[in-house]
Amino acid sequence: MAWRVLVVEDQEMPRQLFEIFIHSSENYVHAGSVANAGLALAACKNQQIDLILMDVMTELGHSGLDAAKEIKQAFPGIKIIIVTSMPEYSWLERARQIGVDSFWYKDGKKEAILDVMDRTMAGESVYPDSTPLIHIGYSTNHEFTERELDILRELTTGDSNSEIGERLHVSPSTVKYHVENLMTKTGFHTRTELASEARSLGIVIKQ
Repeated sequence: MAWRVLVVEDQEMPRQLFEIFIHSSENYVHAGSVANAGLALAACKNQQIDLILMDVMTELGHSGLDAAKEIKQAFPGIKIIIVTSMPEYSWLERARQIGVDSFWYKDGKKEAILDVMDRTMAGESVYPDSTPLIHIGYSTNHEFTERELDILRELTTGDSNSEIGERLHVSPSTVKYHVENLMTKTGFHTRTELASEARSLGIVIKQ
């Protein structure tokens, strides 16, 4: 018996690669593809789905993690693998909390994703030990503390220290302290440059 796989991916190239990989294995059948995570639950209601390869950022801003939560609540037996190229650190923990079965960072290798799929369908939960290492300025994302990453994510909104502090329940001076540390670590001269680069690299993503 071959497992039926739904692909949730809005970018054409990775979507086509996943479809090719699925067709190359006798263990799987391609049940369909959607570009919008908001359509994934409906697909599960309309046909048998055994496994979902789910990107986090999909068409029209719909979150794959939000969709995964809904699907796990409605169809707990469906296996879900989050697939992403973005190193946003909070996604790993959120996926675990939701009950996502496995988590894979895209690398384009057929053997890697098929191995994760096989292990997941065998009942294993496959997660990376950490996010990919990304260089930003003179530093890397692995050299930032969780609080610094939280501050950095909020910086991408362009809001003031007071507004950021209110959301994170810390004082404006604490926000300023962490921003200055981040700029010292990376060598950026303005918070706008720092935030822009962090967002473009996918180190932090505000959804």
